[in-house]
Amino acid sequence: MRKLTTILSILFIAACAAQSTSTRRELAVPIKQEIASPTATVLLETETATATFVPPAMTPTETPLPPLELPSPVANPPALLAWDGTPTYLGDSKPDYLFRVRYDPEIWALTTDSYGYPAIAHRGIEYCVIAPAFGRGLPSNTTVEHDIRKFGVVEFEVNTVFRGGVRQSVTYLGGDTNIYTGFEVTFAENADLCLQEAEVVFATFTSVKVTQATPVP
Repeated sequence: MRKLTTILSILFIAACAAQSTSTRRELAVPIKQEIASPTATVLLETETATATFVPPAMTPTETPLPPLELPSPVANPPALLAWDGTPTYLGDSKPDYLFRVRYDPEIWALTTDSYGYPAIAHRGIEYCVIAPAFGRGLPSNTTVEHDIRKFGVVEFEVNTVFRGGVRQSVTYLGGDTNIYTGFEVTFAENADLCLQEAEVVFATFTSVKVTQATPVP
């Protein structure tokens, strides 16, 4: 009987010891998880803090073209010279007719514009140019003011182009019973004086037959 009691006591102690070991192992698992969780958080915060910053791209600025090269004034020029050219609205013009305007050669010079078309440029105001208007299109950030004005005996549709609130150019569309054409006046500074001088030229507008055209020097 005593031996049986001793054996039962040994088995009971062994069972308690096994349960205690299992309990300690179960308690150890949450401790490892609590340590691992803050470590993962630290790594995520470190990756966020080292994100690469990409600066915004810079918008390129427009570079103005150089002023047009003008021929030297001739000695003892006539009071006015004729500039003859092909109308820009051929469908609204009679065949074999050209436009003609007259200009003071001491104020204007016959040349070609930046697109290679015949034009007259002001000798005293850089970038003040009168050229044929071909309707090249306008950027989306432009506005246009329309008006009707009479120069000489011809009424012109006057369209003033603004970009960002700044006046950029003015087109003049008009004609007589033979032709219909357009002129564009561009400028950089002294816009009012440039336009005033250009409108003196437009007041001389007329049409001539091709056979009466002034030879281009």
